[in-house]
Amino acid sequence: MQGVHLLSTIVVLALASFLASATDPGPLQDFCVAVNDTKTGLFVNGKFCKNPDDVVAEDFFTSGLNMPGDTSNRVGSNVTTVNVDRIAGLNTLGITLVRIDFAPYGENPPHTHPRATEILVVAEGTLEVGYVTSNPNKLFTKTLKKGDVFVFPIGLIHFQFNRGHENAVAFAALSSQNPGVITIANAVFGSDPRINPDVLTKAFQVDKYVIDYLQKQFWDAN
Repeated sequence: MQGVHLLSTIVVLALASFLASATDPGPLQDFCVAVNDTKTGLFVNGKFCKNPDDVVAEDFFTSGLNMPGDTSNRVGSNVTTVNVDRIAGLNTLGITLVRIDFAPYGENPPHTHPRATEILVVAEGTLEVGYVTSNPNKLFTKTLKKGDVFVFPIGLIHFQFNRGHENAVAFAALSSQNPGVITIANAVFGSDPRINPDVLTKAFQVDKYVIDYLQKQFWDAN
C-alpha cells in the first residue's frame, strides 16, 4: 500500500506541476544577464502587473484585424501580430494571435518560433504549408484550402506559401505571449555582424562567391 500511496502522490504532484505551468513556463526572452542594481534591471517573463482595481475592458481588447496587411515586399506577405504589446491583458496568459496576408505567390519564409507551437487556419485562398523535424529532417507538408487547419510544433522550421493567383489570408494562434521568430535566411545570411563566410561555405558546401552574394542581399523579415 505504501507504494500505491507514493505513486499516487507522484501523479498528483506531476499533474499540479503541469497545471501550474500551462501558460508560459519558459523564458520569454533570448537571454537574461544578471545585474546587482535592481533599479536598472528589467522584469522578465512578462511585464509588471496593473492594479486589478484599475483594470478595464479595453485592457483585453483590440481591433483592426479585418484590415489587410501590406504585402508589397520581396516575400509578398505581411504578418500582423496581436501580442501583449497590443493587448496588455494578455500578460502571463501564454497566447498570441497573428493575421498573415499573402500576395499571389507570396510566402511567409521558412522560420521558427523558439517559444511557441502554432496552429493556423486558412481564411481565404490556398496555402502550401509545412515544417521540418529535427535531424534527420523529415518534411511534413500539406496544401490547405479555406477552413483547413494545420499545426506547427514549437521550435521547428516551417513555412506558408500562397500557391494561388489570388490573395490569401490566414490566422494563427501561438502558445506564448512572446513566441519569438527567427527567419532562417535572415539569421544565416543577414546577421549583424555577419557570420564568417568560411563557416557558411563549409556548412553549405558551395563556393565562397555564392555566400558572398547571399550576404550582400537585403533580407526581408516578416
